[in-house]
Amino acid sequence: MSLMPALRPHPIQYKLWTAPTRFAVAPCGRRSGKTELAKRHVIRCALYGTAFPDARFFCAAPSRMQAKRIYWEDLIKYSPDVFVTNINWTELFIQYVNGSRVYVLGLDKPQTIEGSPWDGGVLDEYADMKEEAWRLHVRPALTDRQGWCWLIGVPEGRNHYYDTYKRALSGESAEWGAFHWISADILSAHEIEQIKLETDEISYRQEYEGSFENFTGVAYYNFSDKTHYTSIERDKNRPLILCFDFNTAPGVAVICQEFTQQEVHGIIAPGCSPTVTVAVGEVHIERNSNTEIVCNRIIKDYSDHQSIIQIYGDTTGGAKGSAKIKGSDWDIVKSTLTPAFGNRIRMHVPNANPKERSRVNSVNSRLKTVSGFRGLMVNAKRCPHLVKDFEGVQTVVGGSGEIDKKKNIQLTHLSDAIGYYIHKEYPISKGRAVRTLGGF
Repeated sequence: MSLMPALRPHPIQYKLWTAPTRFAVAPCGRRSGKTELAKRHVIRCALYGTAFPDARFFCAAPSRMQAKRIYWEDLIKYSPDVFVTNINWTELFIQYVNGSRVYVLGLDKPQTIEGSPWDGGVLDEYADMKEEAWRLHVRPALTDRQGWCWLIGVPEGRNHYYDTYKRALSGESAEWGAFHWISADILSAHEIEQIKLETDEISYRQEYEGSFENFTGVAYYNFSDKTHYTSIERDKNRPLILCFDFNTAPGVAVICQEFTQQEVHGIIAPGCSPTVTVAVGEVHIERNSNTEIVCNRIIKDYSDHQSIIQIYGDTTGGAKGSAKIKGSDWDIVKSTLTPAFGNRIRMHVPNANPKERSRVNSVNSRLKTVSGFRGLMVNAKRCPHLVKDFEGVQTVVGGSGEIDKKKNIQLTHLSDAIGYYIHKEYPISKGRAVRTLGGF
């Protein structure tokens, strides 16, 4: 039985599909077919069964919700009805006529895979799983039945996934195999060109070429005083974007507006974002600040603004400082700004903050894409502390691109603030930058 998907013929995919190695490591580009291959491979193994009458296989991701979103409906769709005896929507497993089961699991608590033995499975987005998940939980669960496993996903810097891939490449164990292909092998040339218009070079290599990038150094590597300064001033008749990162020392906010390419660069770059984000102002109160003080400074500086006020920031809303007294920081933002701006306020608070690395990648891609388009500019005269952030924020030495919050406690806050806005409106979603809100 062949369930191999009818994707563009690809020799490395075929090698992975037919690999005799017990453990396969496949760091590949986004939308390159690795997950599609994994779904069908698990079903194939379940239908063939093993020497055990109750063969058990898993499709796992960093969280249960993520695993369900990636795998569940497709596993049902790809499983021939004639072979299915039970679909359990509570425990998320499919049972087949030969007694095999395929489970969908989240490994946010890796110990959930322990207990009964497993015959094989897939760890998807492996770079985002806890480092100890494989060694302490998944690998032991495969021991009794000599189970197999695919470890797939896009790299996240040089973390445990990088170490696992190096081991597989080394050939030190015949049980391990390494497989790699890039998105350009699968996606159309037109799609790849569009992606390059929207994604920065390092993010492109990581997200679409499956490259293990070393992020040690400056976090916002695409920012330059030679290419990202602008003299553009606030326009009081177009929407004002307020970006918050809740803190007391310093208390901060970044003030942005969207302008057309023509207004900022004097030319139009076809295929790129039609607008350019310009940081036209900031609030930076070094000590003894709180959310109310920051908001009052905004009112003082921008009380003459005539258009709507778009508000973005840290979802957590501040578990410290002023929030302990007057409600959440978001409550304070709304109650303080409403008397000044009335019904012109628009709150954009997501349910959860993005991963830090994803947020930084989105900012870098907005600063400069592979094609050279600059979608984020800074009025350095109005935003001197934001410039210091972009020039000075460092990543953790030996980490996977995490921001070093301890190196300089005055830094990171302003770049975090604008990052929440950029990631919300210009995210790299599965590696692809997408405008999510209609033009202002």
